[in-house]
Amino acid sequence: MTIFILFLMVGWKVYNSKVMKTSLLKINLHILLFTITRTVVNTSYRMVYPFLPVFAQGLGVEPASLAMAFSIRSFLGAFGPFLATVADTHNRKTGLLLGIGLFTTGSVVVGVWPYFWAFILGTSLVLLGNSVFIPSMNAYLGDHVAYEKRGRVLAITELSWALAFIGGIPVIRALIETYSWVAPFFLFMFLGVVLFLLTLFLVPTQKREKHPDNTLWRNLGNVFNSWPALAGVITGILFTTSNETINVIFGVWIGDQFGLDFAALTLASIVIGVSELGGEVFTGLWLDVIGKRRTIWIALGLNSLAALLLPLTAGSLPLAVAGLGFFYITFEVILVSALTMMSEVLPNARATITAATIAGFSLGRMLGDLIAPGLYAINFWICALAAVLLNVLSAILLTQVRLKRNGEISS
Repeated sequence: MTIFILFLMVGWKVYNSKVMKTSLLKINLHILLFTITRTVVNTSYRMVYPFLPVFAQGLGVEPASLAMAFSIRSFLGAFGPFLATVADTHNRKTGLLLGIGLFTTGSVVVGVWPYFWAFILGTSLVLLGNSVFIPSMNAYLGDHVAYEKRGRVLAITELSWALAFIGGIPVIRALIETYSWVAPFFLFMFLGVVLFLLTLFLVPTQKREKHPDNTLWRNLGNVFNSWPALAGVITGILFTTSNETINVIFGVWIGDQFGLDFAALTLASIVIGVSELGGEVFTGLWLDVIGKRRTIWIALGLNSLAALLLPLTAGSLPLAVAGLGFFYITFEVILVSALTMMSEVLPNARATITAATIAGFSLGRMLGDLIAPGLYAINFWICALAAVLLNVLSAILLTQVRLKRNGEISS
């Protein structure tokens, strides 16, 4: 019901603002398709965290080794800008299809070759596909929805993060328990093909104007030559590294504290999903009202508080799960707000700057994947303190991000 109400609110606001180039019905259909696509991709991407011990056991490796190997996946995801720029240089639809194609290919790789390095390669392709799809989607929506209303629209597509945990993870658990740890990848193969065809036939092809400055290297150069854009990317690296120091080891932490239990891992995933849903609904309703930058600052403070509270919940599973929920709800607000803000830093290279931002997220996750196991080996408190420090640095750097509105730079 909440999702339905948000769709209606977006449709009415967008309709009244008269910024749509397509009909109200079509844009709502596209938002729904994008949200479903991201839910499927995010389920594949996120399932490795709560079920990290399960996948490690199936592959015959230690969970810590698999967590470290995820840094390879995150590193490959950083190449998203080189592929996602196709949405700027050619058209948005090509970027969308490329992203779904990479996701489907990654699922095939793991399903057909269920071995350690194939698992790393396949899940890397899934992440890379996500890194191409999101900038292409954001650029498409940015072309059709005014910045003042864009926060609500992008918040709807971000519901996919929560839906992946609420609806996707229980399905994955059922498949693994009934068949094997490989079974989910066959489901993702099928869904990838279906989503590719739906996007191919439902999303219109809107070619970009041919311009000598609209090239891969020129668009990337615009990002790296702009300090406000670079500051935004580095900010994203910092707060995603912070999140990953907790994210990559929470399944192991729950296993160490309460035993390796499917029910406990699934419960944690569902609570996190519900929490993120709350964060996305809050962002959709209030982001455009409070302001993007101010919302990020508030959420960074609350996220740091959540990180500090987590080690205190080690004696109680309900408290631990609630603490994780608080941690994830605040991070989701940060993520949606940052993506919305960055979509207006370089409007002429919207897909490229969004891709660079998401590449920064991947680099942040890579750094988190590399440092989290070592920090956790010392003490979970060290992970929490590292997360807080990174959030503080992120909040400071956020002051340097500036938006480009109507050809002028603004804060």
